[in-house]
Amino acid sequence: MVETVAHPTAGPVKMLGIPLKFSDTPASIRAAPPTLGQHSDKILQDMLGLDAARIASLRANRTI
Repeated sequence: MVETVAHPTAGPVKMLGIPLKFSDTPASIRAAPPTLGQHSDKILQDMLGLDAARIASLRANRTI
């Protein structure tokens, strides 16, 4: 139930595996969890429609 995943900054990380086991469609952990803020720019662009200048402004003001 517990799997060890290689994380780019934290090294080996133990996390819960997939609880359901199906013979025809096996599941697996394919990636480590994201680091804090790793996907922030993409979310701000894609979901909120902010451009790079606005994101940079938010970062400069320490809002994000």
